[in-house]
Amino acid sequence: MTTLHKPVLLNEVLAIFHNRKIRFFFDGTLGAGGHASHLLQAHPEIEIYIGCDRDADALEIAANVLKKWEGKVLFFHGMSSEIKRWLSLAQVKCIDGMLIDAGVSSMQLDRKERGFSFQMSGPLDMRMDATADLTAKKIVNRWREEDLVRILQEYGEEPRARAIARAIIAARKISPIETTYDLVEIIKPVARGKKHLHPATLTFQALRIAVNDELNVLKQSIEKGILALCPMGQIATISFHRLEDRIAKNCLRDNERHPAKNKKEARGCLEILTKKPIGPTEEEIRNNPRCRSAKLRAARKVESCPGDCCLG
Repeated sequence: MTTLHKPVLLNEVLAIFHNRKIRFFFDGTLGAGGHASHLLQAHPEIEIYIGCDRDADALEIAANVLKKWEGKVLFFHGMSSEIKRWLSLAQVKCIDGMLIDAGVSSMQLDRKERGFSFQMSGPLDMRMDATADLTAKKIVNRWREEDLVRILQEYGEEPRARAIARAIIAARKISPIETTYDLVEIIKPVARGKKHLHPATLTFQALRIAVNDELNVLKQSIEKGILALCPMGQIATISFHRLEDRIAKNCLRDNERHPAKNKKEARGCLEILTKKPIGPTEEEIRNNPRCRSAKLRAARKVESCPGDCCLG
């Protein structure tokens, strides 16, 4: 298994937490430990770095990458939306920093046996957590046409959702759809790929999101993460398509602190640090084309924030 991994928007993430004193940090998508290693290097004052990931293989790689900080880093296999549980196990009441790097990782895309990529033949899996029950194969071979149309429209924003769903239904009546290439061959004749976009891109995105319930997990992770922040604690999110970015933007804005004549009437507990999302530099895109759609958003919890002021 390759351990090569390029943490996206690394310099920008480090800048968000620059000059901040961090005792407790929560990394909701630890991956191969790329962001973690640089954050730990930049912040030697960190006492506990809590890292969780749904991918057990990624955690194994991260444990090796972060060996230098053994005893300071805690590893948890599971979802970032379970942050309350992870903090409880770490015996941490609140966190000074939090990072969520949403979406699928290059490690997952590059392993054909994981079934995330339409560019190589592999089983129709797409599970971030290999112990989960739902797979892309189950969806394309068992779900009703209306359910297929719904996820293609909602999660893929695929304009040919109905035609693709019908093609899938017709194909599986002949024989089960087993591999990523099987599915690509079904999609190609009916999907209209946009310029520079493979015809299967949006369908594969929709299936991956559905398999892993990614949007709900992201929303809950941000909302619960905001509640878990200490006063002046900061949260940063990295998204890779507009559905993710919309969730991040709305979660932060819904909790934004607004001035009020009466302090008791003030709602929200966040100061938005990124009025517009931060994207990768041209140099980073040249070195890592997969990062071209990445967007970073960040916010800070205000110092004088009542315990119940976050809308969560």
